[in-house]
Amino acid sequence: MIKSELVQAVAARNPHLYHRDVENIVNAVLDEITDALSQGTRVELRGFGAFSVKNRPPRSGRNPRTGEPVFVEEKWVPFFKTGKELRERLNPDDKD
Repeated sequence: MIKSELVQAVAARNPHLYHRDVENIVNAVLDEITDALSQGTRVELRGFGAFSVKNRPPRSGRNPRTGEPVFVEEKWVPFFKTGKELRERLNPDDKD
């Protein structure tokens, strides 16, 4: 699902809202998550999951084309951990 499909799905479930308002809401939520992560803050959506930022330390890598060693600088990467409710919906217990 891409963002425009998410906007359409939310708009379909809420016919009393204008499509542009739904689009603004989705953009606002995603912007707030992005802003919080850029400040190093963890974002938790109960039942869905938690977004955080992890540090990848500098390391020595290899250029895949030439095999030549390359220095890879330290970087911060987004990380998502699923919530319990989402995991349970994706993997229902077979109690047959």
